[in-house]
Amino acid sequence: MDDLLTIAGKSYSSRLLVGTGKYKDFTETREAIVASGAQIVTVAIRRTNIGQDPKAPSLLDALPPSEFTYLPNTAGCYTADDAVRTLRLARELLDDHKLVKLEVLGDPHTLFPNMPETLKAAEVLVKEGFEVMVYCADDPIQAKMLEDIGCVAVMPLASLIGSGMGILNPWNVQLVRDAVKVPVLVDAGVGTASDAAIAMELGCDGVLMNTAIALAKDPVKMAGAMKKGVEAGREAFLAGRMPKKYYTASPSSPTSGLIGS
Repeated sequence: MDDLLTIAGKSYSSRLLVGTGKYKDFTETREAIVASGAQIVTVAIRRTNIGQDPKAPSLLDALPPSEFTYLPNTAGCYTADDAVRTLRLARELLDDHKLVKLEVLGDPHTLFPNMPETLKAAEVLVKEGFEVMVYCADDPIQAKMLEDIGCVAVMPLASLIGSGMGILNPWNVQLVRDAVKVPVLVDAGVGTASDAAIAMELGCDGVLMNTAIALAKDPVKMAGAMKKGVEAGREAFLAGRMPKKYYTASPSSPTSGLIGS
């Protein structure tokens, strides 16, 4: 494939990134992620065992790092200091792994990003050599600030984490896309395959999701649907949609050469 997603110098054929939480067990986690075609998987360091507890089942056994690119994240962190410490731990657990997802939350109810703390953490992490993908508000000014700090991707929320409300402000997502040169991936709020397709049609480089798959009635089937949604949306974006027209009768078939005319 020529149309690859490139993040921090590494290319991927899939533009769908999938989380590893909320599944009933690691077997379902693996089945869903394989069905999604995702090559990058996120893992909440504070909630998922990847070696912190040697006596408990490890996600590393279900999803070996030889098969998937891990994206450790700071879910559950509310300060820059907590986020930085969490990702330092992830780097140790994953043998000096550098690609990470930064998220610093503002409150436990909306899980909206705390942008001042996010910017503070991003500065520290980039200086320490991390390749930082960052969950952020759908604000083009702050997205540009994160790019200027050195983040390798920005990930504006479509709507609140776990809400399944879809893309509530497509205009802001497009403004973010236009403001930066690094990859833009919609993160949070996707509920079904059409939401993923819309994100890609807006020109986003990828979509990250977890709850929409894990809490579906059939997570494995939904994972396959999300894969198709991302692919369809990307192809539609590359193809270029027809212009919208209001109150202009324009037949889809030519009128010349009609029978009887």
